[in-house]
Amino acid sequence: MGGEQDKAEGAWDNAKGKVKEKVGELTDDESTEAEGKKDQVKGKIEGAKGDVKEAGEKVKDSINKAFD
Repeated sequence: MGGEQDKAEGAWDNAKGKVKEKVGELTDDESTEAEGKKDQVKGKIEGAKGDVKEAGEKVKDSINKAFD
């Protein structure tokens, strides 16, 4: 999975988590609210993973250009 896909999945998990958290708040359901917060953290981690992959690709490309 590439960096862009990881970032997209992270954004999806973050958005899904925000909705779950809000639904949990509105329905006074602590479990759903906590699940939403967990999804948001997962989304942030996934997005960061995508950033790291993209940075790694840029480094790799720079090294390849230097030795071409």
